Amino acid sequence: MKRSLGIAARVLAAGLALAAVACDEPDETPSLLHALDQAAVKTAHAATLKSTVDINPRLLRRFQPLRARLDSDANPLSDAKTDLGRMLYFEKRLSKNQELSCNSCHNLDEYGVDHSATSTGHKSQKGGRNAPTVYNAAGFFAQFWDGRAETVEQQATGPILNPIEMALPSAEQGVKVLKSMPEYPARFKEAFPDDANPVTFENVGRAIGAFERKLTTPSRWDEYLKGHENALTDHELEGLKIFTNIGCMVCHTGEFVGGAMYQKVGVVESWPNQKDQGRFEVTKQEVDRMMFKVPTLRNIEKTAPYFHDGSVPTLDAAVRMMGKHQLGLALSEREVSAIVAWLGSLTGALPADYIKPPELPLSTASTPAPSAD
Repeated sequence: MKRSLGIAARVLAAGLALAAVACDEPDETPSLLHALDQAAVKTAHAATLKSTVDINPRLLRRFQPLRARLDSDANPLSDAKTDLGRMLYFEKRLSKNQELSCNSCHNLDEYGVDHSATSTGHKSQKGGRNAPTVYNAAGFFAQFWDGRAETVEQQATGPILNPIEMALPSAEQGVKVLKSMPEYPARFKEAFPDDANPVTFENVGRAIGAFERKLTTPSRWDEYLKGHENALTDHELEGLKIFTNIGCMVCHTGEFVGGAMYQKVGVVESWPNQKDQGRFEVTKQEVDRMMFKVPTLRNIEKTAPYFHDGSVPTLDAAVRMMGKHQLGLALSEREVSAIVAWLGSLTGALPADYIKPPELPLSTASTPAPSAD
């Protein structure tokens, strides 16, 4: 409270000083004085209101501001590598029918998702799980909902070969496609100068992964974590307080507000859809039944529908569902509204220049033709 009153006093003093200067200047207009006065009152009032939402600073230690890029010692970044990765991310000729790319399901203009419950792949087949966002994903402890890949470099090649997704017959076919266009071997040589044979399927994953390591979206939430207390509104701060007090941050924590652990869906009350058993499908261990990677909450207001099956279309419904099944709580309208408001502060600006679709090489006579099989 003392801090808020101090801010208010400084604002009022500044307003009085401006008024005094204005009195010495006969040309000053009354409208400007009125505007300055109103601005001072509003600022002082806002500063006072901030003190009404008491956030425990110890709880904030569970979160960290987002880094501008998510570097990896195993895959050092370079402009040549990220430029190549951008090209491959948009390259539809890495799909069997040459109609699909990484961007088809993880649309960079739509916060890295396609807004479908499950994505449409080769021959209009539907995938079994919701396509998660690629933004900030390079920092997660594991990839895919079931964690079957550790890094974005490993994850990147999976959908290309998946018969339901991009359906490329083999890694060798992918290399053949890329080598058929002279610009690609030259680009691979620039990106991987120490490799005797740089055009490999492994390097496709490394290039796409490098590109994704700079797909970060800092937001007002990061400004707040850096000490800019006015970065969040009172309603958002109320949501943050509820979020931390009821225990959501036990799983949704850290730099990405998620993406750091597995958790069972239906901890308190059984999850409605038990068809997908989550990580159990990978490990076959009973302890992993219904265990899924905890998703990031960054940009969550922009990535509907929600959950691994894409079964929930709205964010407020998703918040209620989490309260019920994970915490055993029936959240009130006010609690849901406040939490959703705070989640909105986690929405960052898209890196518009970085995600612009690149100009791709033209096919040649030796480029394999698309297949509808």
